[in-house]
Amino acid sequence: MNIHQKSDFYQLVGDALGYWKQDVSEFSLNVWWHGCQSYDFDQVAQALSNHATDPDKGQFAPKVADIVRILGGTKTDRSLREWGRVHEAMGAIGAYSDVDFCDSATHAAIRDMGGWPKLCRTNINELGYLQHRFCELYKTYDGQTSDVPALMGDRSPDEMFKKKGLPPPKPKLISGGNPSKAKPLELHTQIVQALGMKGGV
Repeated sequence: MNIHQKSDFYQLVGDALGYWKQDVSEFSLNVWWHGCQSYDFDQVAQALSNHATDPDKGQFAPKVADIVRILGGTKTDRSLREWGRVHEAMGAIGAYSDVDFCDSATHAAIRDMGGWPKLCRTNINELGYLQHRFCELYKTYDGQTSDVPALMGDRSPDEMFKKKGLPPPKPKLISGGNPSKAKPLELHTQIVQALGMKGGV
């Protein structure tokens, strides 16, 4: 959501909590805004509706965490989903190319595991342990706002390209990440790749 939708969002939350006869304060509305801002307005509205009709939880007013869980799953869910993307990219792209998962938690976890090339060259017998370690690291970094750069492959450093008057290679963008964490240019490139189009911005 963007800042122009803030008043509509406050109205939505106020109306929704009114269904459970809950009062809202300025503080609670700000907590709701910061917790849901990365999602679309319609997604949040649908999640509130889903919570209301949940036979197990719908009799209680939702908290921000309930809506975030509906929209994004638990940290464990997200870590396993991210591992699937990482594992697929390990085979499809390999150690020699830079990669960008458009997710700082994924980048931070892989960095802590020794970097992209080392991850790609892990013995297949160690994949089970590798998955466990990645998921635990991902859950640690998930939700942090630090901007971790794209992961460098096993290639010559940028300075070597600059000395030869060449631009360094651009990272391969891995589709399927969280769009709210992707920069505008990365989002454009993902859309272009998904549509099978060519060309830049």
